[in-house]
Amino acid sequence: MLFIFIAKKILGMNEEEALKLRGHYKVFANGFLSFPINLPGTAFHSSLQGRKSAIKMIKDVFKKRRSSKEKANEQDFIDYLLQEIENEETFITEEIAVDLIFIVIFAAHENTSSTMTRLFKYLTEYPDVLRQLKEEHENILRNREDKYAPISWIEYKSTIFTHKVTNETLRLANIASGKFRKVLKDVEINGYTIPKGWTMVVCAQSIHLDANKYENPLEFNPSRWKDEELHSVSKTFVAFGGGNRMCVGANLSKMQISIFLHYLMTSYRWKVSNKGNITRQPNLNFDDGIRIQVLEIQRENNKEIITQVEGV
Repeated sequence: MLFIFIAKKILGMNEEEALKLRGHYKVFANGFLSFPINLPGTAFHSSLQGRKSAIKMIKDVFKKRRSSKEKANEQDFIDYLLQEIENEETFITEEIAVDLIFIVIFAAHENTSSTMTRLFKYLTEYPDVLRQLKEEHENILRNREDKYAPISWIEYKSTIFTHKVTNETLRLANIASGKFRKVLKDVEINGYTIPKGWTMVVCAQSIHLDANKYENPLEFNPSRWKDEELHSVSKTFVAFGGGNRMCVGANLSKMQISIFLHYLMTSYRWKVSNKGNITRQPNLNFDDGIRIQVLEIQRENNKEIITQVEGV
């Protein structure tokens, strides 16, 4: 669902095209953190092939958009990039633009979708958290004049408990298994020297699951977060990295999750029929998915009418 949305906003793709592109991204993601042995049959080779196929589809969109004489009714990201490429003072070439689109699509959906999936497990296992979430978002509807209006920026900023749930999910899920950094000078840590020029990996789990930093670290407890901590950079919360290399999509990811939760809480109910098995390859993966029965809510005369969503 999230990939289809991102592919439409960035490349103007329809659902069929987006799902085809998604297949190439899945192949890429399954092997992009693997031993760099570029031989047929290896995960790394498959990952490169997946990237190659995705890049070809993106280039085809560029080619089609350049040759099209008709202007789209609604501009998407690729339209802005094409305008920038034609600017004589820009440093952006088509090759740079294609690479940019490839990584933006990956960053905008991969970790966020895994976080949303993991969140379903937590909401099923912690009913009190689910109750508080529902209450927060139902209050938004009660305070609106138009019950069917889209969520506003002010309403999004007011969902304090939702932000706490998001942070706690990111802390426990540790979607990104490691952050790579190049050592710029010799660094001594606990008697060990990390030489200049080495590449090191910062392991989020060692920080997020440290009992010295979080009380009962394996417990899903959104209330542990204080309001002032929700949007601050912290050495004990590195879900989006830190320092000058902080993830530029951090706020976008949080907003996507919050908006998803708003409509889930106010328009739907669900039952988890299969909680699924979680593995790491090395990123978070759900081998057989999490199977969910989705029920839609319709409100008439202050009453809720619940119906089964077909095919879900």
